[in-house]
Amino acid sequence: MPDPAILFVWVLAITWLASAILAPVEFTERDPRTNQPIRVVSQLTGPALASFLTGMVKTFMDFPPLGQVLVILLATGVAEHSGLFAAAIRSLLRLTSQRLLTPMVMLVAVLSHSAGDPGYAIVIPAGGAIFAVSGRHPLSGIAAAFAGATGGFSASFLPAALDPLLQGFTQQAARIIDPAAQVNPLCNWWFMSASAVLLITAGWWITDRVIEPRLTGLPYESEPDSPAQPSASEATSRGLQAAALAALAVFAVVVFACVPAGSPLRSPAGGLITPDAPLMRMIVPVLFFLLLIPGIVYGRAAGSITSHRDVVQAMTKGMSSVSYYVVMAFFAAQFTAAFTQSNIGLLIAIKGANALKAWQLPAQVTIGGVILLTAAINLLIGSASAKWALLSPIFVPMLMAVGLAPELTQAAFRVGDSSTNIITPLMPFFPLVVLYARRYVKDAGAGTLISLMLPYSLAFLLSWSLLLALFWTFRIPLGLQAAYTYSR
Repeated sequence: MPDPAILFVWVLAITWLASAILAPVEFTERDPRTNQPIRVVSQLTGPALASFLTGMVKTFMDFPPLGQVLVILLATGVAEHSGLFAAAIRSLLRLTSQRLLTPMVMLVAVLSHSAGDPGYAIVIPAGGAIFAVSGRHPLSGIAAAFAGATGGFSASFLPAALDPLLQGFTQQAARIIDPAAQVNPLCNWWFMSASAVLLITAGWWITDRVIEPRLTGLPYESEPDSPAQPSASEATSRGLQAAALAALAVFAVVVFACVPAGSPLRSPAGGLITPDAPLMRMIVPVLFFLLLIPGIVYGRAAGSITSHRDVVQAMTKGMSSVSYYVVMAFFAAQFTAAFTQSNIGLLIAIKGANALKAWQLPAQVTIGGVILLTAAINLLIGSASAKWALLSPIFVPMLMAVGLAPELTQAAFRVGDSSTNIITPLMPFFPLVVLYARRYVKDAGAGTLISLMLPYSLAFLLSWSLLLALFWTFRIPLGLQAAYTYSR
């Protein structure tokens, strides 16, 4: 498969060519926004190409996920490079009893999603090392941590940068059908929190009952300098305590600001979680301060930040890690704009909706198809944002046309996307995890890791899909301002 950035160049070219071919065709499908027959607009005419070139910069700058991700990563860079993330993760692992070692490794791996790459750089090798120190096979620890950090990539108790990133694509795709559509960044929060409990429990059982028995008798090399249980320095402990107090203070400020009936964070009608409530539109800034302030406080207390220059330097390092995403976002923005302007996405959505209506498939079967298709595509395209940028303009409006809400479609995508992350070598960090395994078993390779992770992948895919069905059956809210059905 080509690089995701180049993949967007290909689909942009295909969109241009398809729009030119389909432009003369008269379709009977009607635009639900205007009730007029849908016409595909050629993107290869002189005016269309001129509009594309003159709007290229604005299209990129207005790309919804871009600004949200960059803002979050500014704060994440401070929390990461000050040492807050590493210290918090290691402290959680160090304070774990032997009996609860597996679920704690899984829990920390799930929580590490909010930290980004440290979940791979710290939790996975630490999981192997702490299992080895405890007399258990280190590959079991690596497998458990990898399953939590990657197989359960979307599952988390805490909001993460992935939430606004996917929401941006979902909202933009929903506006193909409904220009006024609003999708809350935390529209899947309750479901993903429950998913974290499910995956930790499932991962615990698989690790202890399936993976470790398979590894019995497999020799491994010890690692004398293992960082599994590092001794916390006085500065680190002081920094963690200060960071915890800082996070509580930020949270308390937000809560107290919401309490008054006339709070500026409330909607004109007094609501806090309605689409027009300022609180709902400032979730990304709130996450920014919940990461930034504790990161700075930790750094000052632990000695890793001594001046404002260190803070700026940490932000700079954090932004350097997002350079690839910016490149991909540029091409994704151009494709999304051309795809929307051509009306091809709308045509596919309405035709797909008509086919679904004709087949009269249960809605649950349709959502199951979205999960399985996403899981299969995930074996070829590792980036969640790249996949959703490609799929959301098709899935979201198509299912809206048959009465299924964008929030439900996004939840189904997240289930399929996460479950097969751990069995595809195309996942960017897969080679790194193989390297961790080779610290203990020298001849370990991609096949070794895939065979270890396959039970997790299958179990996660099945149990997670059933959990979504359970939520849907009993109409348990998926998250903030989330729905299961859509109607105009």
